Amino acid sequence: MKMIGIGDNGVQGLLPQYIEWIHSCDVLVGGERHLQFFPDFVGEKKQIKGGLAKLISELQQEARNVVILVSGDPLFYGLGGVVAKKLPIEIYPYESSIQLAFARMQESWQDAYLISLHGRSNQGFAQRIDGRKKVAILTDDTNTPNTIASYLKRYGMTEYDAFVAENLEGENERCRFLTLDEMEQGTFSPLNVVILKQRVSVDRTSLGIDDELFKQRKPDKGLITKKEIRVLCLQALGLKETSTVWDIGTCTGSVAIEVAKIAREGAVFAIEKNEADLANCFENQLIHRVDFTALLGKAPQRLEEFPDPDAIFIGGNGGNMEKLLQTCISRLKPDGRLVMNIATIENLAEAMQHLKNLGCEVSVLQAQLSKSKPILNLTRFEPLNPIFIVTAQKGNER
Repeated sequence: MKMIGIGDNGVQGLLPQYIEWIHSCDVLVGGERHLQFFPDFVGEKKQIKGGLAKLISELQQEARNVVILVSGDPLFYGLGGVVAKKLPIEIYPYESSIQLAFARMQESWQDAYLISLHGRSNQGFAQRIDGRKKVAILTDDTNTPNTIASYLKRYGMTEYDAFVAENLEGENERCRFLTLDEMEQGTFSPLNVVILKQRVSVDRTSLGIDDELFKQRKPDKGLITKKEIRVLCLQALGLKETSTVWDIGTCTGSVAIEVAKIAREGAVFAIEKNEADLANCFENQLIHRVDFTALLGKAPQRLEEFPDPDAIFIGGNGGNMEKLLQTCISRLKPDGRLVMNIATIENLAEAMQHLKNLGCEVSVLQAQLSKSKPILNLTRFEPLNPIFIVTAQKGNER
């Protein structure tokens, strides 16, 4: 069984050996467009449509000689990786659309960040590309060049210009350099690739965003996890780039925003019971160029809407601590971490007891910090409210 990559130029882009394999096979499998390149094929044609499970099951039972046609490089966001795990197959790639687009752009691409929005949500796109100098995007009918341009402008990512390559190697090939405004208003073929390139360099915010840079509830601005405490909590969470994280009682979203910048290939889910605070959270996401799910609700309600997390941060529990911790630990993945900020010794004692009863390994850091503050021509220290940072690690259940 062979899988052959094919371009939009059809037969003329294939090696003679590949054409011979195709015409001599018994079953030719491919998308409708691919099969139309071979009108004279005399064997059976099998069109790829719907789910792959049925196709793979049929091919596993197939004793005849089969060739599968796939666009571009089958191992670049293609069928090759899936099929190769299920079937004995030889893979012969064509140039990927990304490779061809960079060739038309006359730009090197070894330093580009590659991402597919084809059949995927664009949520999290902002933090994934933030600060990257070149970004290549596979699009679809939902995540069009127009949609991408609007999204980038919404998150203030106007440092990018675009290159859009349509119908590569086809009869109606068109490649254009565009501003985001032009891309937002343009008309494009469904078969396109978008490349973003920074016009000016933009540095990503380092760990520990200043509190003043978050929109907060007025007049009581104290409802934010202070920068110094936030950094300690982020370290305690033990995040990876691919982590899935919950932020319970997100308020301004300060912790969730910093988490999203670290776990930029993962996912962040936040919940907040105060509608005004949640509105600030949404606005802060735009300001700080991150995009995550934030819901209105009082945990543990609505947590069933989130996928199981690698880490959980609880900035405020609003009562009913036992039920909340039971829900969180039951959903937390093995070896996952839960970090809580607690202000009173009574709540500390209660949290530690619940977490130990749930089989967690628990440690506590008491943070008592003071910041320098000028007074006339002198300097004094102003204390932050003391806080207990509780870290609970779930056991490995495997």
